[in-house]
Amino acid sequence: MTRETSYTVIDPATEEAITTVPLASEEETDAAVARARAAFPAWRAMAPGDRARLLREVAAAIDAHAEELAALEVRNAGHPIGQARWEAANARDVFSYFAAAPERNTGRQIPVPGGWSVTFAEPLGVVGVIVPWNFPMPILAWGAAPALAAGNTVIVKPAELTPLTAIRIGRLAAEAGLPEGVLQVLPGAGPVAGERLVRHPGVDKITFTGSTAVGKRIMAACADDVKRVTLELGGKSANIVFADADIEKAAAAAPGGVFDNAGQDCCARSRLLVQREVFDRFMELLEPAVTGIAVGDPRDAATEMGPLISAAQRDRVASYVPQDAPVAFRGTAPQGPGFWFPPTVLLPPGPDDRAFTEEIFGPVVCVLPFDDEADAVRIANTTEFGLAGSIWTRDVGRALRVSRAVTAGNLSVNSHSAVRYWTPFGGFKQSGIGRELGPDALDAFTDTKTVFVSDDT
Repeated sequence: MTRETSYTVIDPATEEAITTVPLASEEETDAAVARARAAFPAWRAMAPGDRARLLREVAAAIDAHAEELAALEVRNAGHPIGQARWEAANARDVFSYFAAAPERNTGRQIPVPGGWSVTFAEPLGVVGVIVPWNFPMPILAWGAAPALAAGNTVIVKPAELTPLTAIRIGRLAAEAGLPEGVLQVLPGAGPVAGERLVRHPGVDKITFTGSTAVGKRIMAACADDVKRVTLELGGKSANIVFADADIEKAAAAAPGGVFDNAGQDCCARSRLLVQREVFDRFMELLEPAVTGIAVGDPRDAATEMGPLISAAQRDRVASYVPQDAPVAFRGTAPQGPGFWFPPTVLLPPGPDDRAFTEEIFGPVVCVLPFDDEADAVRIANTTEFGLAGSIWTRDVGRALRVSRAVTAGNLSVNSHSAVRYWTPFGGFKQSGIGRELGPDALDAFTDTKTVFVSDDT
């Protein structure tokens, strides 16, 4: 089989070629792993304060080049400039947050008879971070920053579609002083470089964000070496609106919960459940909120939604909205070049409809009524996924009951916030395994060693 040696990066808003990026071969991947393994002993042994200082330097370098990185993401991923600026700032903040971790990566002293027992958090070794195309900068940082803070060396494989900000951050990290081999960015095809990282015996941990289907294959491949793995996979999150909620606020917020990043978000609240007695009123309020979304040139600060990432993704999304689809209403999108798709609201016939059950990964939301609290929880949990969700109610007791009852890893009450870098993030069921971010993130990149010292000396 012939393997492509390069990839032409396309601007999804214009369909114009930006640049051509070389793709790593299996041999080049092996060489990157060898460099990472060679760099590991010195990075692991570095004084925690020095490792922390270097991570702060990386954060400062990202901050100094934030506007450049945001502009690069606009061209490469089609993200609106406001969103891209947030993403660059998030990458900076994640490196800054985990820069505080090396000096706080403590163990425990556990009382035992005949001596004392202590634990150490030992780095794993070489970590492969496989980054998706939907949020290239933040997710690079979510994997790389805590792994580096824990004393591991890291190889980042960006998605073929969106390698440009990863390549730039890799260079900035080197300029900031990270030693050679500590953080490498390896553009490559998933079946070549990605597959080799997953199966390489010299790689000790894989963190992957992407589809559930690919995540399952990675998990199975990692089992051969009992390789550690963190997976953040698909989602089909529910946005539950009860009759006692602030209906105006819930309707105004609903588009942002599903159409941000053109719906290309595992946390997208793409199943909208509305209590039956307020369903008609909610839909009246939802329509202007959807049709008013500014879809267009991602370079324009007024743009709220940009294009999809590729023609293939646009075709995939369109397959869920055929000519006879039960469209309630839709917004507008530019004509001409670019991978555009309008924000679309569907009224499926029931919860078994394909558009209601499968992850579309585009700006399409399905709306269904529900009868009571038990019915809402039942519908919300009838899915293989369990990543995120929202609950709208003025009843604090109901908010707590439903939050405990919905099987998802990240829930918001009267909002759509899902990810904060200082709190844990991850999914239930087939939405993934493990947790990223927050104070416990280093646990995913360390092994616990217990040492007993006898007092009979």
